[in-house]
Amino acid sequence: MQVSSINDVKIYNLSYGKSLPEWLSDRRKRQLQKKDVDVQRRIELIQDFEMPTVCTSIKVSRDGQYILATGTYKPRIRCYDTYQLSLKFERCLDSDVVAFDMLSDDYSKLVFLHCDRYVEFHSQHGQYYKTRIPKFGRDFSYHHPSCDLYFVGMSSEVYRLNLEQGRFLSSLQTDAVENNVCDINPVHHLFAAGTSDGKVECWDPRVRNRVGILDCALSSFSDGTDVQSLPSISALKFNGSLTMGVGTSTGQVLLYDLRSSCPLLVKDHLYNLPITSLNFQTHLDLVLSSDSKIIKIWNKDTGKIFSSIQPQTNINDVCIYPNSGMIFTANEDTKMNTFYIPALGPAPRWCSFLDNLTEELEESPEITVYDDYKFVTRKDLENLGLSHLVGSSLLRAYMHGFFMDMRLYHKVKTMANPFAYEEYRKEKIHQKIEDSRTQRVQINKLPKVNKELALKLMEEGSEDAELASQKKKGKAMPSILGDDRFKRMFENPDYQVDEQSEEFRLLNPIVSKAGQKRRKKLRQLAELAADKQDAEDAEEPEGQVSSEEESSDDDKSWLEEVREQRRLLRQEDKHRWRQERKEMDSNTVLLEKKESRGKKTPSVAESKKTNQPQFYNLKSGEEFRSFNEMAHKQKLQKASLEDRLQLEEQQGISVADTAVGSKQLTFTLKKSDKQMKQQQAEHEHHQERKKLRRSAGHLKSVRGKGRGGRSFY
Repeated sequence: MQVSSINDVKIYNLSYGKSLPEWLSDRRKRQLQKKDVDVQRRIELIQDFEMPTVCTSIKVSRDGQYILATGTYKPRIRCYDTYQLSLKFERCLDSDVVAFDMLSDDYSKLVFLHCDRYVEFHSQHGQYYKTRIPKFGRDFSYHHPSCDLYFVGMSSEVYRLNLEQGRFLSSLQTDAVENNVCDINPVHHLFAAGTSDGKVECWDPRVRNRVGILDCALSSFSDGTDVQSLPSISALKFNGSLTMGVGTSTGQVLLYDLRSSCPLLVKDHLYNLPITSLNFQTHLDLVLSSDSKIIKIWNKDTGKIFSSIQPQTNINDVCIYPNSGMIFTANEDTKMNTFYIPALGPAPRWCSFLDNLTEELEESPEITVYDDYKFVTRKDLENLGLSHLVGSSLLRAYMHGFFMDMRLYHKVKTMANPFAYEEYRKEKIHQKIEDSRTQRVQINKLPKVNKELALKLMEEGSEDAELASQKKKGKAMPSILGDDRFKRMFENPDYQVDEQSEEFRLLNPIVSKAGQKRRKKLRQLAELAADKQDAEDAEEPEGQVSSEEESSDDDKSWLEEVREQRRLLRQEDKHRWRQERKEMDSNTVLLEKKESRGKKTPSVAESKKTNQPQFYNLKSGEEFRSFNEMAHKQKLQKASLEDRLQLEEQQGISVADTAVGSKQLTFTLKKSDKQMKQQQAEHEHHQERKKLRRSAGHLKSVRGKGRGGRSFY
């Protein structure tokens, strides 16, 4: 339980504290209640008074025995019995509930308006009937004398469903495009609908005629109010026969007398949030208006704030238990909050013990102020030489020490330490000397890691501090050196900036020039602010370079530096590549020397230079044929793969039998199963045709050849 006092009004949050999970055993719960203080102070007024995810609306039955709440996820309704202080039943629904109401005094007749245009009726055993309205609904009201349900929503019509006849009646045609909320006066049964264009239309159900229109949008604004959009009506509630409360989407509450078109009072929540609910407390003439952030309780005649409640989560709906000071809220949270305000009324009959509990808490205990006593520990008594007074009437034991008379303490301290004033004087002198030392020039110690970066940050910090001091309301930004989050960057060697890396060398000219531009711009702004001169009217003196030319020169300079760094990097890469190539050549020479077993075999290029006979090194597995063949092999090695393959096909020369090595790579193209089957079928067809073919060699010419050398048979 949490106790708060706002405007000298005690508010008890009965649902505050930790909620124990259901899967905990009873033994574990008892152990937590013994150890955890928050669990001990928790008051579980109604068992399992929560929703799985979010609670959207909450209502109390007219007989005061049942509390019904809807929520998600999954869409459901829960009914709590206040006599048993526990959950009575739970029913899951097909879709989310927009609004619901109880047609009877208990939970035996329920009506639900769903987000998918369905209207669902429930009885004691469960779902009874389900129908659908033409347009999406937002709110509905029940007219008891005629058993009519009035539905408003995304339409200009107000749909009427008669529960006695079981059919839809002719609709009421409004002037608005959409209707948001509606309500029926409990005394004379006047029907009122709040529209999206900020008007309230009132209808008489007996004659089905409109009796009046209230323009609340213009009345909600006062002089000097910044109007951004036309407010719509988001809440509507009747109080008695003549009073009506209207809540707007911009956070204003208007109280009307039905006999006048001007509001009696306009109350602004000052949060610019839509008003979600309105409730009246008739005994004290109070109004409870709520938006998603706060519940404000104020006097309906004067508008003076009585108190306010601000939960930790957003508010969806507010419900007051009849004739009591208990308030239930539906929140964007699993818990449904329960607040008890004794100033609004007594506790309900089913939790009357709350009155005794709050009375005990409101009794102010006697506050003992030990102004004339000094608290000392056993160590202090030993230093003062008063250990022998333990157990006497001069010391009063308290916690881990004792209380003693202040006069006795000062007297004994003066006798035990006569030079206390001298010590105090020396301490003050030392403190002044230290303060004067801070005004001297201080040597900043550089860290071990990233010294250059730390020095750069120090210089920038000093320049920023100077510029901030020149301004009237300037504040220097905190330095990275004094931030603990970046402390490891100047302590751990792994964070050392490598200035020889390629990334640093390419980015350093840009960063340095950007820093110089920023500092230069800050100096110019400081000079302009100090001189109070208009930069637009100022003329540049002759011979002075403009800021645009300077900026262009700066851009050219850092571009040249970047190009120079790139050129140096290319030279270093080329030099590094030559060194690696040289090392590879030296390694290949050593390998050839090892293979030749110490015999020197000069290369072809050297033999050409010295005009000496050429020597060839024959590897194992090679057969010497002629010098021309060796030259031909070297020529083949320089030729392309296509030329070598063509030469192999023409002359039958093996490509593998070259100076490169005696290895050969062979591969075959694998045909697919479909191609193999087709080839096999063609082969069988040809074999069959061969068997059926008859030879025509036994037919010979008898008469000789005719014209054209043809034979006649």
